[in-house]
Amino acid sequence: MRENLTVRSFEEKDREAIWNIISEVIAGGETYVFYPNSSKDKMLDYWLAPDKKIYVAQLEDEIVATFTIKPNMPDRGSHIANGSYMVSPGQGGKGIGEFIGRYSLTEAKKLGYQAMQFNIVIKSNERAVNLWKKIGFKIIGEVPNAFQHPRLGMTNAYIMYKEL
Repeated sequence: MRENLTVRSFEEKDREAIWNIISEVIAGGETYVFYPNSSKDKMLDYWLAPDKKIYVAQLEDEIVATFTIKPNMPDRGSHIANGSYMVSPGQGGKGIGEFIGRYSLTEAKKLGYQAMQFNIVIKSNERAVNLWKKIGFKIIGEVPNAFQHPRLGMTNAYIMYKEL
């Protein structure tokens, strides 16, 4: 599978495919802070914001994932990257998340970043927490009641970090 998986920079023609992934991922309301009924315009404005480098992952000719890299903070904090990742739910369990996660670390280093930090990884999203640990991220903090989980109520979130 991975030999057929490629990553490339976002092109304008990818908007609809990215929206499809975003809308599927946020629909359950359990892994991202966005409301499941967030509008297409709101979500694409966020995901495709000018401060981000946007990427898509293709399996054959189908876009199956997207991720972004941007400075975690401006100015004196801009040497640390921040990333956001979404894999089409129908493609789960195929190693795509790990592939794009590792790819993004290499890419962030090429872009001049010294580390990557995630500001909110939902603690109950064990799949994501375990993935990030597997590729070398450490939990450096835990924010109480950071996420309004639709089933579990107020849920903690991790801050995760990895030097590049």
